[in-house]
Amino acid sequence: MSLEPKQDRSRATRQRLLESTVHCVATRGWSAATVSVIAADAGISRGALQHHFPTREELVVAALEHMFDERRLMVEAMTPPQLTGAERVHAVVATLVELYMGDLFRAALQAWVAAASDPHMLQIIQPLERRFARSVHAAAVEHLGVDDHDPHARTLIQTTLDLARGLALADLLSDDSKRRRRIVRTWSQMLAAELDPGDREMSEHGHQ
Repeated sequence: MSLEPKQDRSRATRQRLLESTVHCVATRGWSAATVSVIAADAGISRGALQHHFPTREELVVAALEHMFDERRLMVEAMTPPQLTGAERVHAVVATLVELYMGDLFRAALQAWVAAASDPHMLQIIQPLERRFARSVHAAAVEHLGVDDHDPHARTLIQTTLDLARGLALADLLSDDSKRRRRIVRTWSQMLAAELDPGDREMSEHGHQ
């Protein structure tokens, strides 16, 4: 029985280290997120860190898995909006865009940059990123209520996700919230018209 509190403390320390790693990578950059920096951010000694993760690579790999798991959990926590038509589309698009904001995306971006010049890191990150991409695509399809077998609808979903990533990148250097809201609203209106065949037919007849 006495082992349980010790195991709980060990799990809590490990969790704190993973969160600190993601935070340091996101805010300081890939190279600057050293073992010493991460240990200080987590409030533990370097020796205690190495007890859990003997090498920086083991820590980084575990942190990457944690980061992508957390991002997937955010996707799975999405609830379908209780709206219809264009307002439903807008709510879904706005939520998808928000998924790409914050430390988790910033850390993922740093990992992508590192992987671009490190084949070993690329092998680690690619399957994690693919799983995340599949989950967010599936959530978009479900919440927008589209047929994923329709090539046009699939392209629209992929365009929406590419837009979300682009807006997140634009937000890295400065607060881009006003422009982001305007773009999200405009794209949502266009997307709603494209996804509703009735609206599209009416628009086409109106231009004849």
